[in-house]
Amino acid sequence: MAVQQNKVSKSRRNMRRAHDSLSSANPNNCTNCGEEKRPHHICPSCGHYATREVITADAVEIDEDAA
Repeated sequence: MAVQQNKVSKSRRNMRRAHDSLSSANPNNCTNCGEEKRPHHICPSCGHYATREVITADAVEIDEDAA
């Protein structure tokens, strides 16, 4: 069983974890309406994916956290 030799301070532990944070998403512009959307996802404002309409415009619900 592994046992540490010396205590690792909070500062040293947090410096080691400094590169583990999540990076922000890179939004793309929708080819149909021009709004920002997540890459490889359906556009939340118009319901298009690539060049085809996947969801009708009246059935699209906009989630503010997703974009």
